[in-house]
Amino acid sequence: MDTTLTVVLGIVAMLLPIVVGRLVWKRFDQYFGKNDEAYMDTLEYFLKKLGFTILIAFIVLWIGMSLVFSGSPTY
Repeated sequence: MDTTLTVVLGIVAMLLPIVVGRLVWKRFDQYFGKNDEAYMDTLEYFLKKLGFTILIAFIVLWIGMSLVFSGSPTY
């Protein structure tokens, strides 16, 4: 039973960063776009958006995996 629960929670912890990353990508313009289309079409803005999205997704993945595998192993 513990193994099944660990596998299910591990899958959820791996899929959650995809959902969170997608939400961050969509809402980034709303929070950091400055309502300037010329700025939002630059490479600098795209790289900031990409980097921030990857950073948030990685943090969510790290926290999820830490919570799933923090228990003591049962052999």
